[in-house]
Amino acid sequence: MIFSYCAQDAEHFFAGLARQPAVLVRVVSTQGSVPRETGAWMGVFADAVVGTIGGGHLEFEAMARARALLAISGESSVPQSVVSLRLRFALGPSLGQCCGGVVHLAFERVSASDLPALASTLVSPLTPVALFGGGHVGHALARVLVPLPFCLRWIDSRDGVFPQDLPARVVCEHSEPVQSAVPGLAPQSRVLIMSFSHAEDLEIVASCLLRQREQADLPFVGLIGSKTKWAAFRRRLDARGFSPDELAHITCPIGVPGIKGKEPDVIAVAVAAQLLQTLDGPTGRA
Repeated sequence: MIFSYCAQDAEHFFAGLARQPAVLVRVVSTQGSVPRETGAWMGVFADAVVGTIGGGHLEFEAMARARALLAISGESSVPQSVVSLRLRFALGPSLGQCCGGVVHLAFERVSASDLPALASTLVSPLTPVALFGGGHVGHALARVLVPLPFCLRWIDSRDGVFPQDLPARVVCEHSEPVQSAVPGLAPQSRVLIMSFSHAEDLEIVASCLLRQREQADLPFVGLIGSKTKWAAFRRRLDARGFSPDELAHITCPIGVPGIKGKEPDVIAVAVAAQLLQTLDGPTGRA
């Protein structure tokens, strides 16, 4: 089964396919150095393209082949055998690219009647993220995470902190006390803690450590803050009986190293990159 993680691309493709047919172009196998992995796809309509198989001359040539197939397959006298094909592209001088690898592409004409099957093959299950805190960084993170291979559960103890019109894969939750949401998190959730209160942060961390002790199903627990903040938290959590090995499971500060900016959007990008590092495989399946 071939998957792509970009849920937004799939949503746009499905919406277009409900109105007009398209050709689905998928990377079915690769050799050597190539721009996209097996499973990458794009949907080619007569007047639009959704998704990408890597850009450059490869994509330009694939779009031309797809539109030719779309035009031919729309004729009533055309047999079923021509509505799909597979082609091999060597990424060398003849294609105007120097990657050196080989890409095998599948072309398939699809229409609205194919939507149920495509819904189960184009989008992989998303990795759950639990975000505690609806402040500036929380809002920036929610925006950054939406197109990535995550489904977001956004939690705060305050009312009125969440924006309107969020995508369906972002679920907002009011929880008071806020740490009471931890036992109900989906298994394998990546947890980000950045509430408005250090006292709340501490209780959320403690609840995550207890759950990790009992179930060991929270692969990443990140706490926003400085090394000084974490040192203070360590002392308090040590006094509650958490071992050094248990405390080592907490990441603080959060974000990939080397990014110095403290603006909310900069922090959000650094944290999102760190979350992506916790995933296995090119399609982002955990």
